[in-house]
Amino acid sequence: MFSSIFLTLLCFFITDNVCAQNVDVCKIYGSVYLEKTKAFADYSVYIEETEAFADLVVYKEDSEIFADKSGLWYLIEQKAFADYSIYIEQTKAFADFSVYYIDVESFAGCD
Repeated sequence: MFSSIFLTLLCFFITDNVCAQNVDVCKIYGSVYLEKTKAFADYSVYIEETEAFADLVVYKEDSEIFADKSGLWYLIEQKAFADYSIYIEQTKAFADFSVYYIDVESFAGCD
């Protein structure tokens, strides 16, 4: 009980990055909105140049219906209809997690 209250207070007083370390990136799939302002995004994401260093391998789906598994994202234009909003971070140290975009759907997801 005390530890959960302490963690909640810690998340409140410290930056988002400390609290977001407990994110299960494997559960982030579906419709995703690319936010222009970091403060309005659910997560900040760094795009890796190499698959080996990414927390999540992402395949961009052409249809929202098929973005139903880990690593399958459908990029959406309207934030109101998105499951998640992300901000593309330029510095990896400031990101909540990193992704690598892949061209093959079957390789998308978590390790």
